[in-house]
Amino acid sequence: MTRTLLALTLLLALVFTAGTRAQSAPAEGPGKAPTWEEEVAAWKQNRFERLQQPDGWLTLVGLGWLKEGTNSIGSDPQSAIVLPAGKAPARLGTLRLSSNGKEAKVTFRSETGVAVTHQGAPVATLELVADADGEPTVLEHGSLSFYAIRRGDRLGMRVKDSEAATLKAFHGLDYYPLDRKWKIAGRFEAATEPREIAIPNALGFDEPILSPGYVVFTFDGQEHRLLALDDTGDGRLFLVFGDKTNGKETYGGGRFLYTDAPQAGQVELDFNRSYNPPCVFTPYATCPLPPRENRLPFRIEAGEKSFAGHDAKP
Repeated sequence: MTRTLLALTLLLALVFTAGTRAQSAPAEGPGKAPTWEEEVAAWKQNRFERLQQPDGWLTLVGLGWLKEGTNSIGSDPQSAIVLPAGKAPARLGTLRLSSNGKEAKVTFRSETGVAVTHQGAPVATLELVADADGEPTVLEHGSLSFYAIRRGDRLGMRVKDSEAATLKAFHGLDYYPLDRKWKIAGRFEAATEPREIAIPNALGFDEPILSPGYVVFTFDGQEHRLLALDDTGDGRLFLVFGDKTNGKETYGGGRFLYTDAPQAGQVELDFNRSYNPPCVFTPYATCPLPPRENRLPFRIEAGEKSFAGHDAKP
């Protein structure tokens, strides 16, 4: 009886110790890396969420270019910068553009009695920083926000509405089926020296963008070269390309694709992550168009299709 009781006691002690160790033992190493399919799905979800933001591309409702001197801003159709009717008074204020040939600055002055804010603080007069010169100075009036943009030697005002009809009607994006065929290895041919190249945009004028070189890849036995752009400064390559689906299943103004920074001269083009420029959502965006050498002579049936409800033609 004593031996049986001792054995039972030892058994219980072993079970208790094992259970304690199991509870206190650290979890095994990190979970397995996501699959390629999971990574692309996460990329699509992130794009969907960004488009739903109250200041995303779906909220862009206006764009106007400033002339030297005083420019009016308001809902009056005769304003230099026209704001949506019913969202702002006929005259919200003025924007004064002054330049000395080398530098240009924009100063906003609100109309007396009109509530305009910047980061929650009332604004009477304020010099604005344009987007190309740093973090832009964003002004707010009700659901509207507006700020200066610089494109080449032109200065304009971009207007957004957090209650825009396009945002409210947005339900998602349409994609081609995922296909590894369009996950293509390429090589990066760096330019001797990065240089600014004039790239045409959807508004009909050229915009200088830095180009670090070319991406070269082979498809169906043929070699193709794409002019690469650098608009982030973080090593990634920005490709603005066209293909034979444009104006049909995809937007007529081409599509965008980013690659990771080249590694030992190698780069991967995953056309499953190609996407529409902002111009597919709004006529007020300043989208770069594919340069001549980036218009591919075949169909790329991968990535984002034209936005639902939008004519595929630019």
